[in-house]
Amino acid sequence: MNNAVTSWPEPVVRVRELSESGIRVIPDRYVKKPADRPEPGGGAEARLNIPVVDMVGLYSSDEGVRRRTAETIDVACREWGFFQVVNHGVSPELMRRSRQIWREFFELPLEEKLKYANTPRTYEGYGSRLGIEKGISLDWSDYFYLHYNPLRLRDPNKWPSLPVSCREAVEEYSEEAILLCEKLLKILSLNLGLPEDYLGRAFGGDDVGACMRVNYYPKCPQPELTLGLSSHSDPGGMTLLYPDENVAGLQVRHAGKWVTVKPAADAFIVNIGDQIQVLSNSTYKSVEHRVMVSSEKTRLSMAFFYNPLGDAVIKPAEELVSEESPAMYPATTFDEYRMYMRLKGTSGKSQVESLKSPR
Repeated sequence: MNNAVTSWPEPVVRVRELSESGIRVIPDRYVKKPADRPEPGGGAEARLNIPVVDMVGLYSSDEGVRRRTAETIDVACREWGFFQVVNHGVSPELMRRSRQIWREFFELPLEEKLKYANTPRTYEGYGSRLGIEKGISLDWSDYFYLHYNPLRLRDPNKWPSLPVSCREAVEEYSEEAILLCEKLLKILSLNLGLPEDYLGRAFGGDDVGACMRVNYYPKCPQPELTLGLSSHSDPGGMTLLYPDENVAGLQVRHAGKWVTVKPAADAFIVNIGDQIQVLSNSTYKSVEHRVMVSSEKTRLSMAFFYNPLGDAVIKPAEELVSEESPAMYPATTFDEYRMYMRLKGTSGKSQVESLKSPR
C-alpha cells in the first residue's frame, strides 16, 4: 500500500450513527445497482447450505472415517470454496465471549471509537469504508481491523482498551484460531496431493500473516437496496468466519445463484481465499460472497484471516503444473496482490481472474 495515502478522500460516515439518526431513506451512496441488490426471500437456493464438517472425524481411530472426513473437505473446496467446521477445538465459550466484547465496543459512544479511527495506510482500527477512490459505492457496515501476525506489524495501541477485557480476548481468540488454521492447511495440502507442510511453508512457515476484521452491520431502513458487504472473494489465504447465528446475512455464490448460509451452532465458516486458488493452480477456487443487512436486527461477525506474509511470492505449486495443466497464474507477492482491494474496494472476482496467464 502506498504509504503516502494517509487519509480518506472525503469525510467518513459512521453507519451505526447513520442508522440511529432515524432516517427512513438511505443515502444514494449506499444504494446498489439493481443487479447487485439482495434477492427477496434470501436467494433462489434457500434450501441449500454449505457443507458441514465434524472435525472429530479427522482424528478417528477408524481410517475410513478419517478418509471420508478429509474427502468431504476436499469436495467442499472444489465445489463450494466454503464449508463449516464443528468440534474444531476452539472454545465455544471464548467465541461467544469475544463476540459479546466486540458488540459492546461498537455500542460505545462515537468519541471513544474515534480514538481508533483508521486510515488507508494500514486499515488498522475502526473503519467504515474500503477503497480510496472518491465517490465509490459504500457498504452498510462499520468494522474494526487489526493485525496479529507477524509480530512486527502488531500494534497493541490500536487494540481497544474498552471493554477492558478486549485485548486479552483478542490475544486468546487469535492464538486458538491460528492453531485451527494450521490444522486445516495441512489437510488441504494433503488433499491436493502435496506434502503436509506445503501450504504452510508457502505462507511463510512459522511466521505467517494473521489479522482480524470484526464486522458490525447496523439496522437498515431499506435493506433491499443495499449490502453490508459487497460481492467479493477474499484476497488472502483462508478465512475463519464466526457468524451471527441469530441473523441471516452471509450469501455465497454457488452454481450461478446466491445461497444464504445457515450457520451451525458454535461453528466456523471456512472459505478459500485467492492465494490458495493460485497455489492450487485453480483446483480450489475462492468464491464470491456478500452480506445482507436487516431492518430489524443488528448483526456482528468476526473474520479471522490466515494469510501469506506480505513479501511471500505466491505461484502455482510445481507439483500441480504439467503440460496438460500449465500454470494459470504468474508469481506475485501478497502485498502486491492485496493492494488492488485496498485501492478499489470490493469487486467480485475481477482481481484474481485478471491475473490469469494468457493461453
